[in-house]
Amino acid sequence: MNVSLMERYKPAADRRTLLLISGFIWSGVGIMLVSFALVWLSARGGTAAYLLGGSGLVLSWFIHHFGLTRIVNRNLGRILPVRDKRCLFSFQPWKSYIIILIMIAMGVTLRHSSFPKPYLAVIYMAMGAALILSSTRYWKHFFRKS
Repeated sequence: MNVSLMERYKPAADRRTLLLISGFIWSGVGIMLVSFALVWLSARGGTAAYLLGGSGLVLSWFIHHFGLTRIVNRNLGRILPVRDKRCLFSFQPWKSYIIILIMIAMGVTLRHSSFPKPYLAVIYMAMGAALILSSTRYWKHFFRKS
């Protein structure tokens, strides 16, 4: 039973744990983005803040329905058949981590730019709410008995 050092210390998780991690990450990032948006919109105040926030929420449905649902379905297609323990980071493909790093860099750059925060709030609200909506698929499978 010669197990390599890499195999011995590889962080591994079962299907339910992978679903839990996915749900927490997607929900957590969504809540963080929506929180930024709400702070910026509350500083703006007035009817414009409600219109901008509402625009972000409407956009979020389109992002969820036409973009993120496809990604979640692919991730679930990889997670649900798992019967043994897999790498903790295997809830999404490795190339997705590169895309995530690019999106984080873009978000930080925009947040620190001179781009007006009330308009940036629309993007943050849209993406954040879409992530929260999409995370419900992970939660549904996590809480399902099996």
